[in-house]
Amino acid sequence: MEFYFYAVFGIQVILLVALEFGKSSKDRITTSPAFNAFKNNYLVVYSLMMAGDWLQGPYVYALYVFYGYNKGDIGKLFIAGFGSSMIFGTVVGSLADRYGRKRMSVIYCITYILSCFTKHSPAYRVLMLGRVLGGIATSLLFSSFESWLVAEHFKRGFEAQWLSLTFSKAIFLGNGLIAILAGLVANTLAGTFGLGPVSPFDAAACVLAVGMAIIISFWPENYGDQTEGKSFTHQFTQAASAIASDEKIALLGAIQSLFEGSMYTFVFLWTPALSPNDQKIPFGFIFATFMLASMLGSSLASRLMSRSHLRVESYMQVVFAVASGSLCLPVIIQFFLPDSPSDSITAGGRLNLLGFCIFEMCVGVFWPSIMKMRSQYIPEESRSTIMNFFRIPLNVFVCVVLYNVSAFPISVMFGMCAIFLAVAGILQRRLLMVSDKHRSRSVETWATEKESEAEPLNI
Repeated sequence: MEFYFYAVFGIQVILLVALEFGKSSKDRITTSPAFNAFKNNYLVVYSLMMAGDWLQGPYVYALYVFYGYNKGDIGKLFIAGFGSSMIFGTVVGSLADRYGRKRMSVIYCITYILSCFTKHSPAYRVLMLGRVLGGIATSLLFSSFESWLVAEHFKRGFEAQWLSLTFSKAIFLGNGLIAILAGLVANTLAGTFGLGPVSPFDAAACVLAVGMAIIISFWPENYGDQTEGKSFTHQFTQAASAIASDEKIALLGAIQSLFEGSMYTFVFLWTPALSPNDQKIPFGFIFATFMLASMLGSSLASRLMSRSHLRVESYMQVVFAVASGSLCLPVIIQFFLPDSPSDSITAGGRLNLLGFCIFEMCVGVFWPSIMKMRSQYIPEESRSTIMNFFRIPLNVFVCVVLYNVSAFPISVMFGMCAIFLAVAGILQRRLLMVSDKHRSRSVETWATEKESEAEPLNI
């Protein structure tokens, strides 16, 4: 392995250690023992849920190849997963609001465990069923757990600012440390122990079962809108009306879809970008490097959100601009550093790796920050339903990309993602302006009410 990979990894470790252990008193938020116990319980569950997801990731494609399916067949299986999330996402979100977030979190575990079991069959129809179940589970993972957390946080009377601590730690662990460990465990099971590409899915099922037991034992139930007589159609209409009537919610949904669409497209593109001539490079180590960059970003987000004077809506403009610039790098390299046959990573590949690490760092900042904004702007009664509404354009976009992934050059795809991220930055600017205007009106209303209360009565 080239020294270059170790150097990039090592520099990020140093930066992460400096961020985590170099926090001053003003970066630390004083909390209560009750909150710490609540936060730690959620982090354990969330980490187990993400471990169940990450254990599967490295071997999904490899398993389908092991069963003898070609690239076209595999692409259809992936499309089925994203399509399932798009079609059933709003339905399961509505179920979570109506019948309970804890209950749907348990359903997530059961659904994903069943999806893991389907991987034991080489039959295409069974594998397709597994992808559909996986798509449903993904919708629950990214809505029910966060909705439960936000509702339970405020139900227990904790400070709103403390929520950012849970968000940042959840991403630091779930999308960083757990992802790295899950990748290593999956590689050990399938490779070192020789248990085959199905073994990581069995491990994921076991981890999810443990998490489900903790949820059933320790989580209380909470709900969204439970009004009797309201149908699913009414809930969908209510969620759509909230998005249409509140520009802040609509902007937030568009921003999330643009960023996540670019992120999922990046997942498909980074391998050929770093290895354009099919060079043998350490993909597992590079994946770990990306996850480390994401941890670095979540640690940075924790610092940013602890500053009371610094608003999420403000600094996210810079994050989107940096993310857009980082994905412009492959387009620029394509023109100025054309690839030449080589057995190792090219000069352009080295520069791309740096750019991709910066993008992953932006991903690490994005997740806790978007969670914080969702907790502020999305109404509690339809939280899960609205959050899954946001995923509809995302899943449509990813399905289109998967279907046409070989129709465009890689540089064009990266350029498209860079444009989407730039648009997200513009919309973020608009969100800041609308939010400021709303806050100004609220302050004026409050001041007017105080003045009217202070006026003496004329008798």
